[in-house]
Amino acid sequence: MADEAQHKRKLGLKGEKLARRYLKKQGYRYLAHNYATRRGEIDLIMQDEQTIVFVEVKTREDESFARGEDSVNYGKQKRIFGAARHFIHVHDLYEKPCRFDLVVVTGINDQAVIRHHKNAFSSIYQH
Repeated sequence: MADEAQHKRKLGLKGEKLARRYLKKQGYRYLAHNYATRRGEIDLIMQDEQTIVFVEVKTREDESFARGEDSVNYGKQKRIFGAARHFIHVHDLYEKPCRFDLVVVTGINDQAVIRHHKNAFSSIYQH
């Protein structure tokens, strides 16, 4: 069981690294990663021009069981929003626009496939 958890953690870190590299190639600027508060955690925080982008990264070796997009439920979104509020407050970013993106990385061991969903779950967020 510990080996499985360690494998998942390593897989997630590889996916986050690939997602970060992908977003930087798209012109995003890196701000932070694995930003954790008692309310939740954000995998990546990037900046797209003037917009602060809170990025959830889902990594799958394959999607035979479930798509990465399907694993970001309302509860997960709520925890991400809580951490985002904290980041905005700590860094006094109230005047900056922000959005929530989802990056799904699959096929880590082969050629990775990256799907980037901009503004993936912004409808319930208000700061």
